[in-house]
Amino acid sequence: MSHPQSYEILLIPQFTDGKGADASGTGRTIRSAVVEATGATGESGYPRYAGEGMVADIDPATHTVEAILVDGSEIDYGLTVRISDRPVRENQVQDQPVPENPVPEASVPENNTDG
Repeated sequence: MSHPQSYEILLIPQFTDGKGADASGTGRTIRSAVVEATGATGESGYPRYAGEGMVADIDPATHTVEAILVDGSEIDYGLTVRISDRPVRENQVQDQPVPENPVPEASVPENNTDG
């Protein structure tokens, strides 16, 4: 069986009500990573994927994360892990960060030839 070569994993806070039951909805994604197949099988028996600080065993049939380490540690209670609904394409271009204080074009000094 052929396994997907990469997934995007989303780390999301899961809210509960006062009784400990899952509340409706979840929080916004607090971290994501594109993980790629390593060719190894994890302790859970599922294919191992790694990238951007995450190592995960993922069931390719159900797209379920069966085990995960984030920066070498287990995730805290109250966080949940999901696979992104959108497929990860080969050679996907990552968004470039926007500078915090970009210089507007109008404020760029022009060459002064007055001497």
